[in-house]
Amino acid sequence: MNIGFIQFSPVLGDPDASIEKIKRLINQCEGADLVVLPELSNSGYNFESKEQAWELSEEIPKGKFCDFIQTEARERGIHIVAGVNERDGERLYNTAILTGPEGIIGKYRKTHLFWDEPDIFLPGDLGLPVFDIGECRLGILICFDWIFPEVWRVLALKGADLVCHPSNLVIPGLCQKAIPVHALTNRIYIITANRIGTEGNLTFTGLSTIADPKGKVLIQASSSEEEVGVVDMNISLARDKMITPRNHAFNDRRPELYSLLTENDPDE
Repeated sequence: MNIGFIQFSPVLGDPDASIEKIKRLINQCEGADLVVLPELSNSGYNFESKEQAWELSEEIPKGKFCDFIQTEARERGIHIVAGVNERDGERLYNTAILTGPEGIIGKYRKTHLFWDEPDIFLPGDLGLPVFDIGECRLGILICFDWIFPEVWRVLALKGADLVCHPSNLVIPGLCQKAIPVHALTNRIYIITANRIGTEGNLTFTGLSTIADPKGKVLIQASSSEEEVGVVDMNISLARDKMITPRNHAFNDRRPELYSLLTENDPDE
């Protein structure tokens, strides 16, 4: 199975321009079975107001961007994970959709909101789903979720071979250093599809990354250019959780010692 990312700069306030960029770049993902796009690919990120965010949002699966992603997945016979500014009734969510040749398979809503995002979005309410797409089982996280090791472990324990990670990272270098470690400690593949460019006072850091279950960076994009990256994914490597002949990454855990992880206030 070949997996890849598209690194580009969505155009804030101009979804049609963003779609045209994706059309051009996805043509370069030759041989890919699954492609991951950045966070909020349909709208841009650094909104001037909640009203602007609302105007640039769309319902799933009814919106123009969702229609476009479904068409691309169907015509190319691939799976696509893409960040979407989602409107649900009167609520907005920072969401990623998983689409295959038959249409939208599912979605994930960002769990951990970053900086001013709570002024616009509600925190995710769909949990941490894992989707079986036949070739592999995958989970989805979005951007700032990266800093919380618990969510990576939960997805791995649920059977994810791969975690797709649409992002709009602005802190230079930190996430990109952590991704191979999350891949190693959970013995999974990770695709971080970051964006580039500047919106207002924010500059996005690029360096989209694919790491394997041994913590090896298979490919990494530049910090500032539109790029695609496609690599081969060895599913058996993600399903081998043995660290040594006598040590298993999950079976050797001691969950009875980890109860502090589920307490809201560790100081109580």
